[in-house]
Amino acid sequence: MSADPVVHVIDDDEAVRRSLDFLLQSAHFKTRTYENALAFLNALPDIPSGCVVTDVKMPEMSGVELLRHLRHKNLRMPVIIITGHADVPMAVEAMKSGAADFLEKPFDDEVLLTAVRSALASAEDVSQREIERTELQQRFATLSKREREVLQGLVAGKPNKTIAFDLGISPRTVEIYRANVMTKMRAVSLSELVRMTLIAGFPTEQGTETRPVM
Repeated sequence: MSADPVVHVIDDDEAVRRSLDFLLQSAHFKTRTYENALAFLNALPDIPSGCVVTDVKMPEMSGVELLRHLRHKNLRMPVIIITGHADVPMAVEAMKSGAADFLEKPFDDEVLLTAVRSALASAEDVSQREIERTELQQRFATLSKREREVLQGLVAGKPNKTIAFDLGISPRTVEIYRANVMTKMRAVSLSELVRMTLIAGFPTEQGTETRPVM
C-alpha cells in the first residue's frame, strides 16, 4: 500500500460515523471522518490519498453525486458506497458511475474491511500508474519535433524506409533519430516504446492521441 493511505468516512449519522471509524481504526487503518459530502469536498485537495467510504443517502449531496463530482474533477480515489435495502438501485447507479464497491446494510465487519483493503490496493495501482505516466510525459517532452515524427511512424508499425519517405529524409537519418528516441525514452525495445506511448497517451497519428492506460 501507499505510505499512509487514509480511509475517508462520510456519513451524516454521527453514530454510524463513529462506529465505522472505530471498526477501521481497530483494523489498523488511518481514518478521517466527515459529516457530509460537502465537508469532504471542502477538504480537497489537501486530503491524503486512500479511499472513501460513504453513505449513499445524505442531505445536500448524495454519495452518487459525490462520486460524479470526483470523476468530473478526475480524482480517481476509490469510493465504496454503503446503502440500505431500498437504496440498492441507487447503489447500482453508483457502480455504473465508477464506484469501487457497494455494501448493503447490515453488513459483516469483515466484508467492509475486505472492501477497504481491495480499494486501497486499487488506489495504489492507480497512483503508481499516474506517477509512471507523468514521468513518461516528461521524457516525451524532451523529444525534438523530428524525433516525435519518427516515433509516430515507429508506433504505427512503419519500417524505417517508409518513415524516411514520409518525412523526406534518408533511412540512415531515421535510424539516428530512432536511436535518439530510444535513448531519451530509456526504452530497450520497440515493444517497450509502444507500451510507453499507450501509458502516456502520446499521439500515434497526426492530431490523435492514445488514451492513457489506467
